[in-house]
Amino acid sequence: MSPEEQRLIANQDINYYMEEWGPYLSERQWGTVREDFSENGDAWNYFPFSHAHKRVYRWGEDGLGGLTDIFENLCFSVALWNGKDPILKERLFGLGNSEGNHGEDVKELYYYLDNVPSHYYMQFLYKYPQAAFPYTQLVEENARRSTLDKEFEILDTGVFDDNKYFDVQITYAKYSKRDIGIKIEITNRGRSTAPLTVLPTLWFYNRWCYNKSMPRPEIREINAQCVQADHYKLGRYYLYFQKSEDRLFTENETNFAEIYEGRENESEFTKDAFHKAIIQKIGLDKLREKKSGTKFSPVYQYKIAPGGTRTIHLRLADTFLENPFEKGSEYIFNLRKAEADAFYKTIIPAHLSDDLKNIQRQAYAGLLWSKQYYHFDIERWLSTSDGIAPVSEERKLGRNHEWVHLKNQNVILMPDKWEYPWYAAWDLAFQCIAVARVDAALAKNQLVLIMREWYMKPDGQLPAYEWSFGDVNPPLQAWSALEVYQIEKRNTGTGDISFLKRVFQKLIINFTWWINRKDPNGNNIFEGGFLGLDNIGVFNRNHTPSGNMRLEQADGTSWMGMYALNMMDIALEIALNDSSFEDMGTKFFEHFVLIAEALNEMGMWNEEDKFYYDTLAEKGGNTLHLRIQSIVGLTTMFAVSVISRTALKKLADFNKRINWFENYRKINGRFWPNEEKAESERILLSLVPKDRLIALLSRILNEDEFLSEVGIRALSKYHKANPYSVNIGEEHFEISYDPGDSVSDFFGGNSNWRGPVWIPINYLLIKSIRKYGKFYEDSLQVEYPTGSGDYLNLEKIADEISLRVIGIFTLDQENGRKYIDPAHAEFYKRPENRNLMQFFEYFHGDSGRGLGASHQTGWTALVAELIDQVKDRLG
Repeated sequence: MSPEEQRLIANQDINYYMEEWGPYLSERQWGTVREDFSENGDAWNYFPFSHAHKRVYRWGEDGLGGLTDIFENLCFSVALWNGKDPILKERLFGLGNSEGNHGEDVKELYYYLDNVPSHYYMQFLYKYPQAAFPYTQLVEENARRSTLDKEFEILDTGVFDDNKYFDVQITYAKYSKRDIGIKIEITNRGRSTAPLTVLPTLWFYNRWCYNKSMPRPEIREINAQCVQADHYKLGRYYLYFQKSEDRLFTENETNFAEIYEGRENESEFTKDAFHKAIIQKIGLDKLREKKSGTKFSPVYQYKIAPGGTRTIHLRLADTFLENPFEKGSEYIFNLRKAEADAFYKTIIPAHLSDDLKNIQRQAYAGLLWSKQYYHFDIERWLSTSDGIAPVSEERKLGRNHEWVHLKNQNVILMPDKWEYPWYAAWDLAFQCIAVARVDAALAKNQLVLIMREWYMKPDGQLPAYEWSFGDVNPPLQAWSALEVYQIEKRNTGTGDISFLKRVFQKLIINFTWWINRKDPNGNNIFEGGFLGLDNIGVFNRNHTPSGNMRLEQADGTSWMGMYALNMMDIALEIALNDSSFEDMGTKFFEHFVLIAEALNEMGMWNEEDKFYYDTLAEKGGNTLHLRIQSIVGLTTMFAVSVISRTALKKLADFNKRINWFENYRKINGRFWPNEEKAESERILLSLVPKDRLIALLSRILNEDEFLSEVGIRALSKYHKANPYSVNIGEEHFEISYDPGDSVSDFFGGNSNWRGPVWIPINYLLIKSIRKYGKFYEDSLQVEYPTGSGDYLNLEKIADEISLRVIGIFTLDQENGRKYIDPAHAEFYKRPENRNLMQFFEYFHGDSGRGLGASHQTGWTALVAELIDQVKDRLG
């Protein structure tokens, strides 16, 4: 057993199952809902990037490649200056939603190279231009471009031409839980000597300005290579560092005088003091003379030769050490790197190519780096001031005002730490599956957390995301819990029944909320609005155009069929150990049957098109199919389960009940959703009857419709030549195939489900097709691709789709990776960049080019799980 595995076992006994120190520092706190105290809810403009270096945050901190404790009391990150920028590079820059021609977007190059679940070893890479950072150019050029144009990225600005940049690699290696080695390596990739100033920065999250009774923490100088940091809760820590040119102290306090006319500062030492001292030489002597504060940096100034590297070593520990580097600066990094390698040898199949191993390892690294401290108390946010904007009646009745119970203060897996520095319920469900193979206990902890009483609304609704906690995400928590349970059971041989019981109890409450709130007619046809799929519809599905019509959703109904089936599967798995859960298995089985009947017999199936559609239903009874061939209709395939007869024999009451229910319904000519094969040891339960499944597969596997070179599109390519349009009342709506960036701004410019390939949806489809394949085996074979004349069974087809998705990421020696924009291919062919991975939010439906959030490792990291599922096909 590797040392990392031993640490994970030991961690199961600690509170929150979370290491005290980790990469929990956000890379963007500005522009978030939490920091928005405006009357009109304009988060991006209330706290813009231009304020971030001068203004104290209310609900968290941010930094570059940083580290913090579990409650973000004490933070560490790295600040840089190339001698040309108007501000220090302390945090990541990007465009707000109204600035980008395709919505918000980070405009930086950074990469999560490595991490392990305990964070005993972590590595982060940032690429910093030697020319002035092109802040203005990025804003102005993106503003000039229309939604029909590509985004203007930092690689398009020219600042990385001729390798005129620094690689700044930050590595953390723990001596113990509260003793952390820090290494900063800066390499000049250019052809000329270039200057760089480096400020490793230690500071306290400013809580004292909002709570005057809270003791003020302090960082004070011990000697020329050590400072002491005291916090009334965290205790005492020491930062040890190598000899530096300067040692500067200031306070983590807002510079009111420069941001707001007529305001005065309480102290001359403010959050932005290092910017002025280093860049403008203003106040430098005062900062040198100051020997304590709440923010501290040693200052290193270099002129780095072409190809040269300079290295800085530091150590953050809770004990005083006379000689912090007595075993040599590199000792701990070599040890922890070897341990990390040993750990991943137990996770990643040995026979895979180096490139596939790299894809998996960086996928896991990105997931683990995206664990973030998240602090948000809605009641306090609504009823108090940030010291700048007064409390307003508009805000008390504005965004999220119905979520006053929500009091979050935990470390949570984020989709990413810039564009999405907040959790999202359905993203988290996918992330937990992706991370389960390296840290099943973390995955279980996160699924339990999202259902705790300080997250889940008292009526059972789960919070969607902080922009609007009341929006409705697909109810994937039961499916995710079962997937995580099965991954752990396969890896360890033991399933955590206690975990299943714990989530099951909470999921019953959430399931009941869906039944009561999203089935208004009580007919098992469900609504839900956008359901996470943003602009997939011809209109914004959160707002039906005509007040006389009601949107009945094929995906809402399918998600609920899937939910019921997942709940049945969980109940039956528990019932094999605790028979008292058999009744619940029966309950959810009957829910599933009724939902399956509604989906198939109440007008959502279009016999002419052989497809499931959303319908608009008039109050008078007339219905209109919204004939959009999209992932909405394919969600029907997600609700599938295969039950073994061996399990049924152990569940006598459940078996008796379903036999009675089947006979009753068949005698009365009612719909029945299961299928059995003679002499088979399995029973299939599915929302989709076999003939309809074959019809859907013919579309999914058609390269002129859903099947692309890189996976399954969210919208059929059929709509490229055949846009769908509809008139509702006096309004006209139209949708067409958009394989790349969105031209619709329903949910912000970078929301696009109208053609691109999304990894989580592909994962769901692949898993479902594989389940069908396990049941039908070779008795069901379909053309792959449609029209080719080649027939495969469904398990092989699941493999083939998986290989297409994996192909987005694999390295082609001549052309690079599919997800890289050809305009940027040269950059990623450079030796130092060829193995760097990005896990984009979604991918161009024709070319595979990465789109949306470029570092959204969360659900896109599922590619690591897909690799594992087809590992026997890979080498």
